[in-house]
Amino acid sequence: MNRNVPVASSESVPVASPGQSHRDAVEYVGFRVDGQAVVLNLSEHRRLPLERSLDIVNHSPSGFEWGYSGSGPAQLACALLLDYYDDEQFARDHYIAFRNQVVSQLECDGAAACWHLTGEKIDAAMATLTDDVVAIDDVLLIVVVAPRAREPTRPA
Repeated sequence: MNRNVPVASSESVPVASPGQSHRDAVEYVGFRVDGQAVVLNLSEHRRLPLERSLDIVNHSPSGFEWGYSGSGPAQLACALLLDYYDDEQFARDHYIAFRNQVVSQLECDGAAACWHLTGEKIDAAMATLTDDVVAIDDVLLIVVVAPRAREPTRPA
């Protein structure tokens, strides 16, 4: 895991630390195997775990996705931020904005049919994300839709 400097507040991005050069060297790659999305942390030679991000937000228990602004990309955004910064609150506070700006734009193209995302690109994206912060509380939202009232019938 990347052990990075804790953030000062939910609005700030972790500042550079002595381990910054190692953090910048982190690289993630995403591709498909038999139609299933797979994301690897190449620097640490391991698969990005879905389970850890599900403990923070549960958008897509069936797995990660990318290339659009849906639930699978939201889960991937949370997992990437959690893995890279190793800060649950930071991941929770910023994953929607990160999904909208970064994960929704990832495409598997080229001869290798995969995308690459470096730590340097994650830090650069997070440095620009200040206005699109959404914190999700653990609440259940119930929407009740009342039937429409019938209009009175008019005599003919």
